[in-house]
Parts: sequence; structure tokens; C-alpha cells
Amino acid sequence: MSGAVTPVDLDRLPLGPRLRLTAEVVATYLRVRWLMRRDEPEQVVRALRARAAAARPPQALERENEVFVAWRLARAMEKVLARLPSDSRCLFSSLTLIGLLERRGVEQRLLIAVRPRPFAAHAWVEVEGEAVLPDADPGYERIVEL
Repeated sequence: MSGAVTPVDLDRLPLGPRLRLTAEVVATYLRVRWLMRRDEPEQVVRALRARAAAARPPQALERENEVFVAWRLARAMEKVLARLPSDSRCLFSSLTLIGLLERRGVEQRLLIAVRPRPFAAHAWVEVEGEAVLPDADPGYERIVEL
């Protein structure tokens, strides 16, 4: 999808933009799956950022809209991934969202946290310090920020 995404619900988009956004989500997800076969999350984030920087349109989002656009894009992405026979666990969803946001010039961070007992891990994305995918429950300790 070229240009900045309009911050609206996926279901409210006209058919053309909805199909383009859906295709972008699917393509980004498939790229994440392919990259994760060979690399660790840190290398995948670098690859997504490098590719997006090369394809990014010259205009960026206004700073005050970044969190709102990121949150709405995350919801649209979740709707698309929920309808696919895909692995939409937190790490793959977070990496997909990183690719989508990076393409729009939105600064973001991938956070990975663990809980020791019972052991569990979780990943999410933050924009301007605000979680745009569900962040970890209390008891998780952040171990990686990319």
C-alpha cells in the first residue's frame, strides 16, 4: 500500500484499500515466516527495517498520529491473521507489525519478556512507549528490546 495508511478499521475501508492492506499483511507475514526459518528475531527485525527503508514513501506520518495509526494497523493485522491458517502467536504477529509500521516510517520497538514460573515468554510492539499489541502481564521480565 503506498502512502500513509488511513487510521480506520479494516472492515470500514473501501474494498480496494482493504484488499491492498490485506495483501500487505499477508505478504509481510509470509516474509517474517521465511526469515524466521533462518535467523533470530534480531536479524529479522534488521532485515524488515532495511527492506522497509528502501520502499518507504517520502512522506511520513505526523508524529501525533503515530500511536493511533499503529494501534489501528495492529487491529487490522490481527483481523487478517485470525482469518488465515497461520501461526499468529505473539512473536510472529509482532514481527509482522514491525514490518508494516516500518514501511510507514513509524518508530517502534519489539519487546520480548519472560516469566520464570511457570515459564512463559511474550513479545509485543511499543510505539512511543505505548503497547500497540497486548503487552506482558505482571510478573514478566523484559529481556530484549529491539
